[in-house]
Amino acid sequence: MQEIRHESVAPTRTQRLASGGEIDAHRHDDHQIVYAGRGTIAVTTDAGSWVAPATRALWIPAGTVHRHQAHGELDLHLVGLPTTENPLGLDEPAVLSVSPLLRELIVAYTRDPDNDSPPRLRLRAVMLDQLALSPEQPLHLPVPTDPLLRELHDVLRADAADNRSLDDLGRQIGASARTLSRRLRDDLGLTYPQWRTQIRLHHALILLADDVPVTTVAHRCGWSSASTFIDVFRRAFGHTPGARPVT
Repeated sequence: MQEIRHESVAPTRTQRLASGGEIDAHRHDDHQIVYAGRGTIAVTTDAGSWVAPATRALWIPAGTVHRHQAHGELDLHLVGLPTTENPLGLDEPAVLSVSPLLRELIVAYTRDPDNDSPPRLRLRAVMLDQLALSPEQPLHLPVPTDPLLRELHDVLRADAADNRSLDDLGRQIGASARTLSRRLRDDLGLTYPQWRTQIRLHHALILLADDVPVTTVAHRCGWSSASTFIDVFRRAFGHTPGARPVT
């Protein structure tokens, strides 16, 4: 059984991770904001995976066992918050929208973590105000509890471009499309197309972080054309796949 590190205080700092780098499973007694100013960060818990490019941050509640993985060269900004401070009122991991202002506040606040000067405390107050205004974003890839759905999940994760129908996939794992659809609704609250799109977007973000061309990403993730992929991506994230934040 893997040992889980326990860190009572969630750190506030800036660090760099090479592409593919990991921070192993651990938990804090504090809440934590995780933001990648460059690259894409994936955070995995027992409940599933959350992935965030540079226009998103991750909220990790106190006590949540989680691990990080870097996709692309990563500038990682971590903000620890005591349990008495929960600007979003969230008790589950979540992905948050990061405005240009919030981005600059997080980067500035994590640059000099040992500085408790009055200007930095004022910066912190503004950062918390902006966090309270940050809407959640649907970047969670839930892990199903149903054994059949876990098997289907493994098939789809192995090849995001698999365009077989649910009937065809069901024959492979020994279940009808009707049974799988019902279990998806009961377990995840999703239809099959919704779930498959989440899996594909999750994989697309990872490929984009490794500088794979947009057209290649579209085909590797099962979209019929780059334009279709760009449209789906824009509706999910509010920007095109090729957009990069100003650094």
